[in-house]
Amino acid sequence: MSDVRHAALADRLATYDRLVEVGVGNRPAVAAALANRGCAVTATDVHDREIPASVDFVRDDVTDPDPTVYADADAVYALNLPPELHRPTRSVARDADADFLFTTLGGDPPLIPVARETLPGTTLFVAADGPG
Repeated sequence: MSDVRHAALADRLATYDRLVEVGVGNRPAVAAALANRGCAVTATDVHDREIPASVDFVRDDVTDPDPTVYADADAVYALNLPPELHRPTRSVARDADADFLFTTLGGDPPLIPVARETLPGTTLFVAADGPG
């Protein structure tokens, strides 16, 4: 992830106090930047991951989620989220009454209704109400 993209995403997401990143993988930079700004961040993945101490980590799968992981979140976000996880992640966010924001893998279109926000180096999709 470019520094410009990383900074833009952190700037936008820092408007939330409590966030959950779905599928952190080996890219904890945005989660760490948010934690450094005073946000409470929990990162999730289906595999155990090493992440900075400032970020909580929980092993979880959004296709079979533990609702307590997301319950206190203001926002659920994901970076480079594959299309097959758009609906399950939106469902987790809705159940927690949290906003859902995500980026996709390059040319993949969002498979749920969204509003688009153009940020330096990327497009951020914000889940909108509606079917899909």
